[in-house]
Amino acid sequence: MTVVVESKRSMPGGVTDWHRLRQVLLAMVVGLRQMLVGYWVVMIAAFLFGGIAIQLATSGVDHSMWDYGSASPKYFSLALGVTLGPAYVALLVAQGVTRRMISVAAGIYLTGSAASTALLWVLVYQFEHLLYRSQGWSQTLSNPHVFTSPTQVGLIFAEFFLQILSHEATGWLLGITFFRLGFWRGVLLLPLSFVPAVAGELLVVAQWFAEALKNNGYHRPPLAVGAPSVLVVSALGVYVGYLILRPMALKPAKG
Repeated sequence: MTVVVESKRSMPGGVTDWHRLRQVLLAMVVGLRQMLVGYWVVMIAAFLFGGIAIQLATSGVDHSMWDYGSASPKYFSLALGVTLGPAYVALLVAQGVTRRMISVAAGIYLTGSAASTALLWVLVYQFEHLLYRSQGWSQTLSNPHVFTSPTQVGLIFAEFFLQILSHEATGWLLGITFFRLGFWRGVLLLPLSFVPAVAGELLVVAQWFAEALKNNGYHRPPLAVGAPSVLVVSALGVYVGYLILRPMALKPAKG
């Protein structure tokens, strides 16, 4: 068995760990920018403007169109997390970046992308609210949420940030386990990989999954309990991904 032990590599004069971390983060931001921003643009065009146009052309506007897409960021963010490890690990390790630094950068990037997407959802809900109010339309929410009104900015941000972050952590684990261990062992570790996403669903309880849980007698815990719990489980998910990644050689040992 080949075990790779990370050691501190010497770096050129004036290059610090912080400088290198910033460069790794920049590589992730630039490399995944088209994927993330493209998703935002498609969602705004399809669910907001396209959806309102369809309602106007049929029975009239009586529901929040933006709310119909409220489950989408979870699944997109899971795909973003899956992409991150395989896309960057081998490339950056070959450049002398440690697996630990890659994992730290991944945690920072995923947190930032979760916050950015949650903020986008807040802003579009507010834009839609102003538009609907100016036209006298009803902005009825189609899905159960932590919030009850599109004007509850803090609760909107909390719901989407927590759910997106937990699904990103699951995506990170999925990408790392399949990339590092191969298909069959990745399949065997699916229950581990999905722990952050399941925790996000059970502790936040929103959108389509909320109805299924409610029908089975499950009720949302207080957000003061659920929010820190989701953050801890998501952070542990990124850390477990690092532990799986740490002994990986650039090329699998033969024989």
